[in-house]
Amino acid sequence: MSTQTAVTRISPEACTRMDQVRDGVDGIDRELVALIAERARYMEAAARIKPSRDVVHDDWRIEDVIGKVLAESRRLGLSTEIAEPVWRELVRQSIAYEFEVWDRTRGA
Repeated sequence: MSTQTAVTRISPEACTRMDQVRDGVDGIDRELVALIAERARYMEAAARIKPSRDVVHDDWRIEDVIGKVLAESRRLGLSTEIAEPVWRELVRQSIAYEFEVWDRTRGA
């Protein structure tokens, strides 16, 4: 198992072997899990702050998030065909989690 970090990770362009590619992907996956865990804590905060279960799902905010993600994807050269479905699913799951937390903490 590799102990590479973002600082020591070989860039994709410099990879010449599949073990380097796999180490890079594994390192990025660890970083993504940490970021998604932090994002989930924001969903917990939202569930704590929102006054009503009726405001957990917000279509305007969903499209706002997706729009910002797509703009950032274009800026960084990430295909929007990858970014949009991934973020829509992340948002869908985040909303489901927020409902779960809201219900659990409010005794619903």
